[in-house]
Amino acid sequence: MFRRIGIVFLTALLMAACVPHGVDEACCVVAEADSLWQAGQTYDDSLRLAQAYETLSSFYSPLLSTLHPKHSTDYAHACYHYGRLLRRADDPVAAMQVFISGTHSGTDDHHILGRIYSNMGSICHLASEYQLSYDMYERSVHYFLENGDTLLYYYGLNNLAYELAEQGKKAEAYSMLNSIDSCFIDPYFHSKMLETRSNACKQVQQYDSAAYYAILSYNAGYHEPIILLFRAQAYSFMGLKDSAVFYAKQVMKLSNSTHNQNNALYILTQDDESTDKETALKISADRSDLQKRMDILHDKMAQSVQLLEQDLTRQPDLRWLYAILVTLAIGGASIYMYIYHKRRQHALLSQKVEDLTIQNKAAETQHEKIIHDLEKHKRTIADEIEKNCKLIVNAESFPNNIHWHKYNKMCSIVDKRFYLLASKLHTKYKLNETETRLCILTLLDCKYYLIADLLYRSNSSIGTLKIRAAKKLGTTAKDLRVYLIENECIS
Repeated sequence: MFRRIGIVFLTALLMAACVPHGVDEACCVVAEADSLWQAGQTYDDSLRLAQAYETLSSFYSPLLSTLHPKHSTDYAHACYHYGRLLRRADDPVAAMQVFISGTHSGTDDHHILGRIYSNMGSICHLASEYQLSYDMYERSVHYFLENGDTLLYYYGLNNLAYELAEQGKKAEAYSMLNSIDSCFIDPYFHSKMLETRSNACKQVQQYDSAAYYAILSYNAGYHEPIILLFRAQAYSFMGLKDSAVFYAKQVMKLSNSTHNQNNALYILTQDDESTDKETALKISADRSDLQKRMDILHDKMAQSVQLLEQDLTRQPDLRWLYAILVTLAIGGASIYMYIYHKRRQHALLSQKVEDLTIQNKAAETQHEKIIHDLEKHKRTIADEIEKNCKLIVNAESFPNNIHWHKYNKMCSIVDKRFYLLASKLHTKYKLNETETRLCILTLLDCKYYLIADLLYRSNSSIGTLKIRAAKKLGTTAKDLRVYLIENECIS
């Protein structure tokens, strides 16, 4: 037994002393890829990068990674760059295998490990394996925290929240977002969090809120097609077909994503009532082609996930560990390294506990601020509504200033000034035209005689009509105006 270990040890020392010339060339290729990566560019020489990866793979072993830590780091970087190249080439199976190899590189470069696990999480997400994606993102967040990469750490937390949202866990997703909402990184990060909030609301069928956060994200400068798709989907579920079709067409113009295009074509198929028969058939055919491509891609993603799951359940081969232990014993520094490692772990754990304490306090403060801001926001909206009501009713041109005799035009004006009130009364409560007009006049705080005059009804019938409309909204005639302001305009 010891004789075999000795042979392995001597062989490793010989290989460590005589590094092949091809390995140095492979390391140079990796260094070039790193330089381009840091400059925001992509290394596109797939042949050289593939050769560098294969060279370092054949030279790599756990024991040699201990003797040559730099080569293990180069190997991890090669896995990262080559894996990304394979992803761009739509080969997620090979990419996942390369990323898995990177996780076993033995490198202590936590930044590159965080990047690798983040890519693995993205592949799992595309395969709709959201819990596994969450686990991979959680590992990447852990490595970013260990490396002190604050920016990537917070982006990683947003990724975790997004995967919770995909699973319909809105409360958990919001809790995580609230814990980092006070940590202003940059406007783009703020927009990404709004995207996550929009997705969380969409998954639990809160389409008004989904559209609201998508609009906020877009207005903040985040013009990615996914935000337009969220708006289109929200409007589609809300019954606002024209808006849904408009944004779905924008997605088709701007997005190269098969997933985004497929969802956009679905909306166009279901909601675009202006499409002629020939165009409708073409849209259906295009969506059918996209579905086939998505099925092929999904099968590849599923295979890549299977590779990951097999790796996670695989029992490690510990024979190399015995050789490392012998090497450490011969080196005479094992005790010192052990103590140093433990102290480092203890310091890291203490830092984590301190960070969590600070985060909890910040989350509590942020929660109180959010509650205060929300109440202030509601009061501001209520004041704005009251002001708009007075301006409209007190105007000499009333009711012509809201196009009273042109119902659709009036509804459009009411939607713009009173937060989609008319659309909500139609789609949410199924009110007819008379009931909708009554609710609008009630919101404007018009007197009974004026309501009766505008609706061409007697004064005595207005009360009955108001009771009937209020009942449909789940309130009373007395509280109808307050209900419209607090529950439909503000909420």
